Amino acid sequence: MSTIALHDEHNHDHADHGHHKETLISKYIFSMDHKMIAKQFLITGIIMAVIAMGLSILFRIQLAWPDKNFPFLETFLGKWAEGGRIKSDFYLALVTIHGTIMVFFVLTAGLSGTFSNLLIPLQIGARDMASPFLNMLSYWFFFTACMVMMASFFIQTGPASGGWTVYPPLSIIETAIPGSGLGMTMWLISMVLFVASSLMGGINYVSTILNMRTKGMDLWKMPLTIWAFFLTAILGILSFPVLVAGVVLMVFDRSFGTSFYLSDIVMGTNILPNEGGSPILWQHLFWFLGHPEVYIVIMPALGISSEVISVNSRKPIFGYHAMVYSLIGITVLSFIVWGHHMFVTGMNPLLGGVFMITTLIIAVPSAVKTFNYLATLWRGNIRFTPAMLFAIGLVSFFISGGLTGIFLGNASLDINLHDTYFVVAHFHLVMGSAAIFGMLAGVYHWYPKMFGRMMNAKLGYLHFWLTFIAAYLVFFPLHFLGLDGVPRRYYAFTEFEFMKKWLTVNIFVTWAAIMAALAQVAFLFNFFYSIFKGKVATQNPWESNTLEWTAPVEHLHGNWPGEIPTVYRWPYDYSKPGHDVDFIPQTVPFSQTMSSNLPHDFEGNAEAEKIQQDWELSNPVTENKG
Repeated sequence: MSTIALHDEHNHDHADHGHHKETLISKYIFSMDHKMIAKQFLITGIIMAVIAMGLSILFRIQLAWPDKNFPFLETFLGKWAEGGRIKSDFYLALVTIHGTIMVFFVLTAGLSGTFSNLLIPLQIGARDMASPFLNMLSYWFFFTACMVMMASFFIQTGPASGGWTVYPPLSIIETAIPGSGLGMTMWLISMVLFVASSLMGGINYVSTILNMRTKGMDLWKMPLTIWAFFLTAILGILSFPVLVAGVVLMVFDRSFGTSFYLSDIVMGTNILPNEGGSPILWQHLFWFLGHPEVYIVIMPALGISSEVISVNSRKPIFGYHAMVYSLIGITVLSFIVWGHHMFVTGMNPLLGGVFMITTLIIAVPSAVKTFNYLATLWRGNIRFTPAMLFAIGLVSFFISGGLTGIFLGNASLDINLHDTYFVVAHFHLVMGSAAIFGMLAGVYHWYPKMFGRMMNAKLGYLHFWLTFIAAYLVFFPLHFLGLDGVPRRYYAFTEFEFMKKWLTVNIFVTWAAIMAALAQVAFLFNFFYSIFKGKVATQNPWESNTLEWTAPVEHLHGNWPGEIPTVYRWPYDYSKPGHDVDFIPQTVPFSQTMSSNLPHDFEGNAEAEKIQQDWELSNPVTENKG
């Protein structure tokens, strides 16, 4: 009885809070409402993605036409493209910042920050995050990190240009190249701010999921989206601090004369005094974060796709428990595979063999997820919404890109393919394209929940097909360049005879990349136009079972105006034999669905099973439901 009273008090407080007048600043800028913070992460992520795509078009133009002058480049880039040709130093800076923005700012903060914030409280039945203030801070640290990174384009020596992995010595010796100076310092500051943001967010997500689930929501009733966000947050909490430790040592080497990463360096004719350090130490520290980072990027996208595929197949997700265990397996194994990025560093072959085995083993839980998606789609009553198409696109990229990971996970093959375009093709398919498609599936699917309106489906279909075709046209040919030994990060392929035959392929890839960029115009117009002019959404437009669709379309701080709904069942009761409609929300008690209940629904509750058996005896017509 006291619990009910407490609930009533809690609801009353939130009702008061909902009516209290918020200013423009407290509602839209320094908001502590998880739904508004999700929108902030999403729109910032979209802006950063547009910038990163613009940078990629610039360096693709350089690769396709290395000997041509383009006057518009000098107009836009000034001294970095004098005479209409991008300078080699600036080319490396473009590659560096493009990679950094996409991996960290778009696919980590943009994806996890948006959907963890939006869905965790709504799908587990919580009023908000465990700490709304910390949540607000996590966004503003992320925003500041973006601003610091972008500000490096406006300094005299230009942005960091040591590759997105910022390997020593380019990242430490400030006079090595122009981008090793202030631009690299700003890169390091930006990354520390970004890691602080990720840790604040991750701790909040884990705390909220463990402590704030509504009545009846045990771990096995959580949607796979929540499992994915939960395990992603754990990955981030455990791995991001290692990058900060590495960055601190880098700052010491840059500013205080230490030699953690430097030894036996010659600059021109000068022998630097640094001794005893090793650039391999940075690689260990960076990739100890870097490989979990791959799964920090892809796991939320996989969780989103699980939800979207199940809802739009009108079928229960195939192998729910196997999906959860595969996510746990990926989380654990991702910490013991980082060495496969370092097969060519001269590591002990025995150690290389260990990393090779763990790398190949991690393919098993990944394959479990793929087969489960295909089994869910098999013979489903599929609705091809734009979200569903993007989720299926993710499965396609995850398979095609994942297969090449088996090549690269094999040490003897990797030694030949390392640092070639084969690697670029692999991770742009399996991580980049797959995660982007998962993110877009989430945007199309939960747009009505975020903005109360629907996106235009026809523009969504146009966006999907142009992007899907263009992504394969860009990245699939790069495998063949890599197999021929064409190295990545080169400014031009005209200096080497064997590379010249690939110039026509580079032109083709560049036009495909331009097509991919133009396809995003349809999305950007659809996204921003629909916020104001889109068709008004109903409360549950996709006829989905999860809790977020029980909250009213009109946003209020606290999510539900009255008592938080109670959960009775798992989130995937679609097309259940014996039920009159093809979905049963989590909030529907089993007593209201006697004709469709199955023995495993009761999770060993003997009393509930006895009631069901008595009902079936008195209603024998339901015996044929299975």
